[in-house]
Amino acid sequence: MPIIPHRTLCIAFAVSLMTLGHRAQAEKPLDYNRDVRPILSENCFYCHGPDPEHREADLRFDDEEAAKDYAIVPGDLDSSEFFQRIIADPDSRMPPVNSGKKLSAKDIATLKRWIEEGAQYEKHWAYVPPEAHPVPEVNDKQWPESDIDRFLLAKMEAEDLKPSPAADKVTLLRRVTFDLTGLPPTIEQVDAFLKDESPDAYEKVVDRLLASDHYGERMAVYWLDLVRFADTVGYHGDQDHNISPYRDYVLDAFNANLPFDQFTREQLAGDLLPESTLDQKIASGYNRLLQTTHEGGLQEKEYLAIYAADRVRNVSQVWMGATVGCAQCHTHKYDPYTIDDFYSLAAFFADVDEAQHFKVGTNSVPTKRPPEIKVLSQRERAQLADLEAELAELSSDEQADVDRLQEQIDKLNASARMTMITESIKPREMRVLPRGNWLDDSGDIVQPAIPTFMGNVEAQQDRANRLDLANWLTDPQQGSGGLTARVFANRLWYLFYGVGLSASLGDFGGQGEPPVHPELLDYLAIDFYQHDWDVKHLVKTMVMTAAYKQSSFASEDVRQRDPYNRFYSHQTRHRLPAEMIRDNALAVSGLLNLEYGGPSVKPYQPSGYYRHLNFPQRKYREHQDERQWRRGVYVHWQRQFLHPSMKAFDAPSREECTVERPRSNTPLAALALLNDPTYIEAAREFATRILSSPAETDEARLNHAYMLALSRTPDSDEKDVLSQILDENREVYRQDTKAAAQLLEIGLKPSDDAIEVAELAAWTQVARVIFNLDEFITRN
Repeated sequence: MPIIPHRTLCIAFAVSLMTLGHRAQAEKPLDYNRDVRPILSENCFYCHGPDPEHREADLRFDDEEAAKDYAIVPGDLDSSEFFQRIIADPDSRMPPVNSGKKLSAKDIATLKRWIEEGAQYEKHWAYVPPEAHPVPEVNDKQWPESDIDRFLLAKMEAEDLKPSPAADKVTLLRRVTFDLTGLPPTIEQVDAFLKDESPDAYEKVVDRLLASDHYGERMAVYWLDLVRFADTVGYHGDQDHNISPYRDYVLDAFNANLPFDQFTREQLAGDLLPESTLDQKIASGYNRLLQTTHEGGLQEKEYLAIYAADRVRNVSQVWMGATVGCAQCHTHKYDPYTIDDFYSLAAFFADVDEAQHFKVGTNSVPTKRPPEIKVLSQRERAQLADLEAELAELSSDEQADVDRLQEQIDKLNASARMTMITESIKPREMRVLPRGNWLDDSGDIVQPAIPTFMGNVEAQQDRANRLDLANWLTDPQQGSGGLTARVFANRLWYLFYGVGLSASLGDFGGQGEPPVHPELLDYLAIDFYQHDWDVKHLVKTMVMTAAYKQSSFASEDVRQRDPYNRFYSHQTRHRLPAEMIRDNALAVSGLLNLEYGGPSVKPYQPSGYYRHLNFPQRKYREHQDERQWRRGVYVHWQRQFLHPSMKAFDAPSREECTVERPRSNTPLAALALLNDPTYIEAAREFATRILSSPAETDEARLNHAYMLALSRTPDSDEKDVLSQILDENREVYRQDTKAAAQLLEIGLKPSDDAIEVAELAAWTQVARVIFNLDEFITRN
């Protein structure tokens, strides 16, 4: 093989850069935040960024003045040491060859063009308040149904893409019903929607779903991921703790459409609100959701530092889309958060009474984590008030009714649950911990404050508190309300469109992705807070668009040009979350218990799964009544040993904030669907439902089964396969009725004795196959 001289390689490389540069001249100017900053952040800021302690050569490229003083000369590539070093020989090239970083030819061409265009810097997009942008004009006047559609279509037309056709009505109904309630539509709901030809037929469906209690249950699942809600402490013995009323508060808040700014205040500072209500005290349990330890011999000072860091990580990620946690040990490598900012944010929570469990916490289940109070939920309190009012109207000669009502009142009061709340105490001294070392007291004492570069928080008293922080987080004018609105709007968009306008749901900083539709994200954020932080309004706005109603099918050309659907020229297909898969099977089977709120429930779980849990040792005891079939949002959340079926479908342990669940595709998921007793029992009850229908032939029953499970009838190939499975299993179980009986014995619900054992077992196997169809566990 001939050896190409080094000089020839350099010339060829330079020519390729020139070619790329000339091609770019015809394009619109580069956008620093979209095109340039991600390259610098990924390859340069670690050594030449905000962190002064680890900055190399006292040179930084995150700051315009510093960069242009030493290394970048706008419009002059030859004089720009920055550019000369990124195209230099390997011995002096930046980033260094041994750094693990490498600029691609495209990256270098972009940086070259940026310098030629003047090396313009911009303030990071996330820290600029949202701006109202004019709604763009589009060529296709017929397709858009809203301003959102016009923003999207303008980008599609610029990319020479076209929207996909609208999804059929059944697909659309299933999509929006899963998206807004986490449940499948019933056959009756499908029929009603198909028959309704009025112009507002779809809007009526959306309004019905938003008014359903199931809407709050669905929205709560995502919020509980964000705030790391769990039924156990996480560390050491992972004992149970009392917090389930907080989950009911979240459900109620979404269903009542509590404005998001008030939702924020009540969680961060419900105990500090004037004349704090019981619900606001329950909401303040947010501050207690973190992991705690109850081991003997713990170091109180160490764990107070761990708890403080946990709270900073969570509040910054949930409300700010920020990774302030990276500044715990040193100034952030990529974003303008200093180590002082980290501990100043922690100081807001220095008044949270969290030290009591160091003295009274035990290895019991549940453990003690005072302050705790005993409460009834909103609905239980309303029911109690009704009963007491009814009792007050009775006379003494109606003793039977008096006794009946009193018994109901006593039973309701006895159901009250303990829950952790926040109580404010004298704030602990908060110091900067050098390198995050809790043993090092040499750092400066800090007071509660927001990150320095973001301004100042307006304190109502001498010392800023959690309520001041909550107000700042939701104030679009004097605080970071615009950023908070962007973060939440982006996450809602992810829920309904499959990927956020910025795919980085938890990091709006330098390592995150700039939004592909920044003007649209601004539009949604402003619309959110201008409508008084109305969550249901924002949700409805997003699902009432032509873009939302598109088919999820994309041509090969579109998949090649936009593989991640960042221009939203079609809808997305993705697997349902773990809770929805469970709820779907239970709903289709007829087993689903739709009771609202209450304590966590324990479904079937493999024997011995908790054998490694100690302090104390314990055995899992599944519920032996209707609680077995409640919705997934109520399932007991054991951080160290998450329920295996939930884990198989990528539910998080909730040790930390989870902004986006992974979607894996492994045999474990199929095995869970086939073998978890919940799904076997649901399959048997589904089979019972099929055989109890008016349908009398196998074909009619298969049609009915598909309508229940998938809202459609099977095609001829599907009928052939399922008929073969049915016939083969009939033959097997007619010859082995003992095996049939063993299959039907799985689960608490007794099987229907009126149905022949072999027939029910055969249809149970058909039902198991249907549960394992991709279509059954997929949001289309």
